[in-house]
Amino acid sequence: MQTPLGDFLRARRQIMSPDEVGLPRGVKHRRTPGLRRDEVAELASISTNYYMRLEQGRERCPSDQVLNALARVFHLDAEATEHLHELAHPRALRCGVDGEDGKVNSQVLQLMDRWDQMPVFVLNRRMDVLAQNSMSVAFLGGFEHTDNIMRMFFLSPTASRFWLDWEQEAHIMVAHLRAVVGAEHEDPSLLELVEELSEGSEDFRQMWVRHDVRARSLDTSRYRHPLVGDLILWHVSFSIDCAPGQRLFVAQPEPGSPSEEALAKLSALRQGVDQAGEPSSARRRHR
Repeated sequence: MQTPLGDFLRARRQIMSPDEVGLPRGVKHRRTPGLRRDEVAELASISTNYYMRLEQGRERCPSDQVLNALARVFHLDAEATEHLHELAHPRALRCGVDGEDGKVNSQVLQLMDRWDQMPVFVLNRRMDVLAQNSMSVAFLGGFEHTDNIMRMFFLSPTASRFWLDWEQEAHIMVAHLRAVVGAEHEDPSLLELVEELSEGSEDFRQMWVRHDVRARSLDTSRYRHPLVGDLILWHVSFSIDCAPGQRLFVAQPEPGSPSEEALAKLSALRQGVDQAGEPSSARRRHR
């Protein structure tokens, strides 16, 4: 029986090399990609039979001591270790929590409208775009899939040209989705999204099965916008306390930089479109 915990352990074992854990390579052509089960068990000081039961889903209550030993074997950081513990001891599912229905607080929408010189949008845990301001609409215009950031990244043909570091960004996005989802693998909408992305993108499928976990932190991204050229934007996100599961994302350039000039140019182009009769409110929702 496959379980989220077993899938995670198997994925991490298969991407580890003997060199990474100080083991000799031995036979030149190993049958098993990564580490063997008995090697993991020995390194974690547990029996091979017990480790096999963990991977096969026949052992569901490993102790914290065992989990921490496995985390050390797989060189997991603090965030991935926490994810491992959550898979082993999942909390109550958060199905139906506030913020997942797509309603964005009116005060948040007003704030987004005030930040009209930078792209701002609201996402839920599945990375559905719940609302975005007019600058975000202008910045991300031209994509086929604007209802969900993951679909935009992996199903839009122009995405790999828009994000200059697309492969690196894609790995981060997939690891971020793993992190925010946690152990909630029974969410039907999430399962549908993962199935759609896996069928539509081989890149996503290969990244998803690695089980990398990483919550996105303060960072910068490089873009090549079809109208205003190359930009570097610093981005950060904030949890919306009145709507658990929703986050507000903001992207901005360094003051006085060419990227700031490019966004100003895009803003001018956007205002020209708005004056022609297009709506400019942040109340654009996709759900």
